[in-house]
Amino acid sequence: MIKNLEKKAMAYALKNAIAYDGVARMGSVISALFNEGLKPEEVKKNSKKISDIIAEVNNLSKEQQEKEFKKLEEVVHVREGREGLPELPGAKKGKVVMRLAPSASGPMHAGHALTFSLSFLFVKEYGGKLYMRIEDTNPENIYPKAYEMIKAESDWLFDGSAKILIQSDRMKLYYGYAEKLIKKDAAYVCTCDSDKFKEYIGKKTNCPCRRFDIKENLEHWKKMLDKGKGSFGEGEAVLRFKSKNSMQDKNPAMRDFPLARINLTKHVRQGNKYRVWPLMNLAVTVDDIDLEMTHVIRAKDHRDNAERQKKMYEALGIGKKFPWTSFLGRIKFKDFELSTSKMRKEIEEGKYSGWDDPRLPTLASLKKQGYKPSAFWKFAERIGLSENDKVLDRKEFFTLLDDFNK
Repeated sequence: MIKNLEKKAMAYALKNAIAYDGVARMGSVISALFNEGLKPEEVKKNSKKISDIIAEVNNLSKEQQEKEFKKLEEVVHVREGREGLPELPGAKKGKVVMRLAPSASGPMHAGHALTFSLSFLFVKEYGGKLYMRIEDTNPENIYPKAYEMIKAESDWLFDGSAKILIQSDRMKLYYGYAEKLIKKDAAYVCTCDSDKFKEYIGKKTNCPCRRFDIKENLEHWKKMLDKGKGSFGEGEAVLRFKSKNSMQDKNPAMRDFPLARINLTKHVRQGNKYRVWPLMNLAVTVDDIDLEMTHVIRAKDHRDNAERQKKMYEALGIGKKFPWTSFLGRIKFKDFELSTSKMRKEIEEGKYSGWDDPRLPTLASLKKQGYKPSAFWKFAERIGLSENDKVLDRKEFFTLLDDFNK
């Protein structure tokens, strides 16, 4: 909480009112208070107080506003809060490499815009490369139009600076690294029933499949990839990460986690070309290594995944430094639906006219309503690198976005 909130709210309300014909605006005052250190998650509990102060100011004559402002003028020159981006640890000018990773399940929405904009701003500030990596290695959850929509939205939101990559176009690379892990005895093919394997996890006991040597695992891996007679079927085999004593790890999420599975669903882009699909931790690790990622900003619910990926870096022994990673708190929109799968279903049912329906928080909708990319950049910059969850309702979100859009 910032010091002297009421005094500063009064000072900024008076300043804003004088600048705009005697009428102070909520969004402008809150934006100014962000500069003083007010956090987005504190807006709700202080909104009535700030609103009452603004109402009091707006009831004054212009002469009274100017008179009162002179008493508080010095307050608005004090900058106790952060302005601009925080420092990016270990960043070298021109050498920063960061990524954005939307799923191909649908187009981008307001949540993507706010979290992704931070990575864009850091690359813009320091110089380097920005990758927009479309994650589509789950053939069951792909919206065919998402590829073009995400590309267009990325070009609009990030000035065309993000290079587009599609994971399903990189399958041979993932297969190569899977084989490297097997050859380093850091992965094995598991044929245990999933419920049985959960028992092993709970009891911290090794799966019997762990006993197979490297040669046997390479043979089993080939049986996962092959389509012919004698190959494994869907659900019959999984490639798992293996490290010394990992089944005894105090964190169950680290215990021989899966890397790849057989999925015979026809892929939108690849058809039936592949039958083994990398899971997120394998694909992300390989991409980060291949693209020489230096810094990663991701949601804090991926903390376990980051630890898994770090273990894979170490197991591969590639001599590359694991990316500096920052975890962001969730932005919870109380009366927004951010699931593209649910939005798509409701569009198909006729509840919404399309992805650009003004009631939806999609970028297609927000762009059509006149919002500019810079509004999301400013909003993201104010949120910063915070692990605190933020809760915003529709009114609060648009009040802030409207002010940043000016």
